[in-house]
Amino acid sequence: MSLRFLFSKITLLLLGIFAAALSPALAQPAVPAPTAPDPENILVLDLSTGGRVTIQMFPAVAPAHVERIKTLTRQGFYNGVVFHRVIDGFMAQTGDPTGTGQGGSELPDLKAEFNSTPHLRGTVSMARTNEPDTANSQFFICFQPRFNLDNKYTVFGRVTSGMQFVDAIERGEPPVSPSKVLQASIAADNVPPPAFATPTVPATADKPITVDQLSGN
Repeated sequence: MSLRFLFSKITLLLLGIFAAALSPALAQPAVPAPTAPDPENILVLDLSTGGRVTIQMFPAVAPAHVERIKTLTRQGFYNGVVFHRVIDGFMAQTGDPTGTGQGGSELPDLKAEFNSTPHLRGTVSMARTNEPDTANSQFFICFQPRFNLDNKYTVFGRVTSGMQFVDAIERGEPPVSPSKVLQASIAADNVPPPAFATPTVPATADKPITVDQLSGN
């Protein structure tokens, strides 16, 4: 056996060992398994329109607002509160115990936490006055996208189920017979739903999104 032949064999063997050693490092990283939503950050609204709405809250982008919603919810603040301003094709607003749109909680107003989360269908955002740091207890749920609100109102969550019960909320400013939040809770507290009455307002089908709605006009 010549030295050249032996050297070639050793070289091929070393290359094979080297390649085998590198192969795990070159392998694609494992994709982490999806994690279940944290029930501590899920707002549950039982509506008079006949069902339960769940809202995934976003503490990563609006921590103070999420904490405020959780605090008021656990105080029972939202139980029985009406949707006092509901505009078809836009949003349904609630969170004022006086039902006038002028009220709030006894807690101080919040500093704005405007973020890049878009106002899509089902987005939940805090209401405020013309001043940025005036959000307190009132919030609204979007029926349709309203991108002109982005970075001007604090988005803190989005509906993940039960949007048909939001669609069935009575329209008006104020509505003649306003729909209400029968009960609000945090999913981690495992509060059972109330006995829902038969919905008096049928859930509306999704309407096509127009160019005006997409542009925020």
